[in-house]
Amino acid sequence: MKWKLENLYENLEAWETDFKKLENVLKEIPSYQGKLNDFDVFKRYYQKQREITIIAHKLYQYAALKSDLNKKAVENAARVQKVGYLLNEIGRATAFDAPEILAMGKDKVLAFIHRDESLHEYRFSVEQLFHRQEHVLDAKSEGLLSNYRQLSQQGPNLYSALAVADNTSKTVTLKSGEEITVTSGNYRSYLADLDDPDDREAVFKALFSHYADHKYTYAQIYNSVLQSDLARIKSRGYKTSLESYLHNNKIDPIVYHNLVDVAHENTALIKRYYELRKRVLKLEKHRTFDRFMPLAVSKSKYAYDEAKELFFNSIGHLDESFKAKAKEALEDGYVDVYEQEGKQTGAYSWGAVNEHPFILLNYDDTLNSVFTLAHEAGHSMHSLFAHEAQPVATQGYTIFVAEIASTFNEHILLDYFIENNKGSNDDKIMLLQQSIDDILGTFFRQTLFATYELKAHELAEKGEPITHEALSNIMIDLYKHYYDIDISKEPGKEYVWAYIPHMFNTPFYVYQYATSFAASLKLYEMVKNNPNNIEKHMALLSAGGNDFPVEQVKKAGIDLTQKDAFTAVTNRLKTLIDELELALKS
Repeated sequence: MKWKLENLYENLEAWETDFKKLENVLKEIPSYQGKLNDFDVFKRYYQKQREITIIAHKLYQYAALKSDLNKKAVENAARVQKVGYLLNEIGRATAFDAPEILAMGKDKVLAFIHRDESLHEYRFSVEQLFHRQEHVLDAKSEGLLSNYRQLSQQGPNLYSALAVADNTSKTVTLKSGEEITVTSGNYRSYLADLDDPDDREAVFKALFSHYADHKYTYAQIYNSVLQSDLARIKSRGYKTSLESYLHNNKIDPIVYHNLVDVAHENTALIKRYYELRKRVLKLEKHRTFDRFMPLAVSKSKYAYDEAKELFFNSIGHLDESFKAKAKEALEDGYVDVYEQEGKQTGAYSWGAVNEHPFILLNYDDTLNSVFTLAHEAGHSMHSLFAHEAQPVATQGYTIFVAEIASTFNEHILLDYFIENNKGSNDDKIMLLQQSIDDILGTFFRQTLFATYELKAHELAEKGEPITHEALSNIMIDLYKHYYDIDISKEPGKEYVWAYIPHMFNTPFYVYQYATSFAASLKLYEMVKNNPNNIEKHMALLSAGGNDFPVEQVKKAGIDLTQKDAFTAVTNRLKTLIDELELALKS
């Protein structure tokens, strides 16, 4: 139940050999500059790019996986930095190619692509490049902008320094007299376990006091992120920040606005659920930090092999190819199952080009871990389907579609678990709560943050001051509408915008969790009504990155430019709340 990293590299010497090989290949890149107009040079350059892509992904994956097994090993972290630096060098060395290819003209480049079968896999990347053409500058300007790339990252870097490196744990004295240490890693478990509302508030305040105490600095850092975005959109000729983040993947802004509108129009279900929680938990009022309190506690334990069996049984009625990929995803040697000292927390699936994906878990025999296994298996299945069907250039898929595969597995496992009376009534209540909370967290909460980002960027685009008051007021209004909760009366919650790292590190990113979740529910609804529709799901997984993501989802039967594409979420939420009310009566 451990990773066999020798499936990637036999040993560190083999990794070093590939690293040196990539360094040597990189030295050849300048010789292609100014010559891509010649077909033979063009072909050799793309062949070289293919070689770089395969080696670079493998090098980075091995280094990062080895580091994640032991974060305390300095040499592992150094290896990640070493390959990261080389990847930056590759980016700088190849900065000339986009302007040069664009200068050749689309017709000539596509003629080159069609002329040789080995180049066919690059057709879509060429389509993407010419789609971005109006926002790509000449070689000199691109070079100048690349010089500012590191500077533009100072906002996220400063955020990380303040939010992580300079953030210290807090000691809280509970009413019982017990002292506890509150960190960003454990505060949720305290909020779930503590019965006294004052104790929960004290824990919450301990966490958010950091953001309240540094609100001026966080606002200034966020302003630097917004101003960096403004400089970029002006330099590249975009109309808005939103357009600049959606354009590369050819995502119509209507998709973003549909998401925001549908969530905004369907908050009554959230309020119904919170009223139910308030009644069952006997709370005077339901505050944002009460959302972690369980309605039931599962005492059931599920061994890792049992978890796999549950997942495999849940998909037993589906296509043989789908089941085979699920078993391949969880093969021995590709899943690191249990927690160990120094190991990266959480869970993920990571698949490099042409390589079997690796899954990291911190499995603890709980029901939650069973669903995490199914979730990460979905990501690995996605990679395996894509690797089988796609060449190197189009194996990688966007985050926009990534969460469809993982959450699809969770939907099917939940229904299997409930419909087949697996577990106790407490298990059922816990699962229903977890699934409702997933919808609230993945769809509604992420869309709330997406709405906040849109409004904050619009303030910057209008030249309005970016202050902590302005940013907090956006959040206060959104929480009031979504949850009917006044967060200005909760200690530090109005600074939740400073707590979310994606706002600073990857703007206009979180909405994709919500769109993926909505698409996966719609797709699952289709498969549930007709199991033969699994073919549509497998076709989407097999597509990798061979088209723009909205088009890929549309081919699977879901048009995200239409609001009804998001109705599966509200349908599912209503059904789950109905089921929860019945289970609680039992």
